[in-house]
Amino acid sequence: MATFEQKSIIITGAAMGLGLAAAKELAGRGANLTLMDFNEGQLKEVAAQLSEEFPDVKIITVAGDASNEEDVKKYVSEAQKAFGRIDGLYNNAGIEGRQAPITEYDIQVFKKVIDVNLMGVYYGMRHVIPVMQQQKYGRIVNVASVGGIRGVQNQVAYVASKHAVSGMTKNAALEYGRDGITTNAIAPGAILTPMVAEAFKQVNPNDPKAAETEYAQRNPIKRLGIPSEVAKVVAFLLSEDASYVNGQTIAIDGGESNIYGNS
Repeated sequence: MATFEQKSIIITGAAMGLGLAAAKELAGRGANLTLMDFNEGQLKEVAAQLSEEFPDVKIITVAGDASNEEDVKKYVSEAQKAFGRIDGLYNNAGIEGRQAPITEYDIQVFKKVIDVNLMGVYYGMRHVIPVMQQQKYGRIVNVASVGGIRGVQNQVAYVASKHAVSGMTKNAALEYGRDGITTNAIAPGAILTPMVAEAFKQVNPNDPKAAETEYAQRNPIKRLGIPSEVAKVVAFLLSEDASYVNGQTIAIDGGESNIYGNS
């Protein structure tokens, strides 16, 4: 198991879901953390819980909006100030938006999804990469989705944003691999997070659990994933063990993306 002692890792969208799971996994391996989320109260609660469980780990929090470039500059600056370097960035903050056919999709919601899911990831790379270039070392993990490698009905904004994240990941890998920086993306499928739970409510408002059960039956493993399973892959990609993995979008979905369009 890779350790992260004396490593400085930034996690966006850290107050819940995949961000929180990664924070727990990385803190357990000794990483010093900069946790960023728009929900300041919940973010502070998470930091307090982690500090109690992992007292030797240093944790700072930065409240902000990933789609606001000034807020991104702030979390980068605060991480440098606290730890002197940035070894890894987990570009996790994201939203689903709403479910609707392309011709009926709300334009303002579409723009918001692009701002958070695409621009937020771009701003993170834009301002962290120069720090990593100076260090000649860095690991970046962006969150795409199976919606970034396949189409998903009624989620045009989400799918568009996540395909773009996968594309930017490839470009960053090409442009900055020579600087000792690797950039990869993960493509989670249906993982039991608050965002996914909300999606099932949209699919079946009267019985979201039934929607979840029905969806799970399409999966080769016949269940949904859990956040800790994603966190372990993220930890690998952020570690020195992943030194020759670059420019990849790795599906974490129980194999379901292999049957999309054929079920």
